[in-house]
Amino acid sequence: MPIRLIANALLFQAAWFACVMGGTSWWLLIPTAALLIHFIWISSWAAEGKLVVSVALVGAAIDSFLLQLGVFDFASTDTLVPIWLVLLWALLATTLNHCLAWTAKPIWLASILGAISGPLSYFTGSALNDSVMLPLGTQHTALILAPIWALIFPLLHGFAHLYREQFRLLQMSRRD
Repeated sequence: MPIRLIANALLFQAAWFACVMGGTSWWLLIPTAALLIHFIWISSWAAEGKLVVSVALVGAAIDSFLLQLGVFDFASTDTLVPIWLVLLWALLATTLNHCLAWTAKPIWLASILGAISGPLSYFTGSALNDSVMLPLGTQHTALILAPIWALIFPLLHGFAHLYREQFRLLQMSRRD
């Protein structure tokens, strides 16, 4: 496995733990550094900036909507998701073309993995951080999150594919 794929996975995991465990403290420097390292060494802002911003915005909107519905409860906010969760979405975007690229095809694989790993991520975050609560309980939350993530994960891979193609065409047109 190439070193950059391993680095991408390790950066994501380290940043995930820093976000979940640190919340809004100085720990947020770790995911910020992970994003910078990603854009400097693994990819580039030109190649993946649009993807990272899009996924962060979509994820923040979805999770904010779920917060308003009472699926989540964050001790620090009751209107929009906390910044550390937006960073997690941005970090997830950095994995779509790299360490998680294998999950894109076939599409049913992305759906199944999304339905399982999406809710598990929230459950783990809730177990590790007292300020992340699931008021509906684990079972009801799973019944809500699993179908959402079964749709979201393939959609995010669709964003990644679309933006990859746009970047490839842009690079080709610049060579001509």
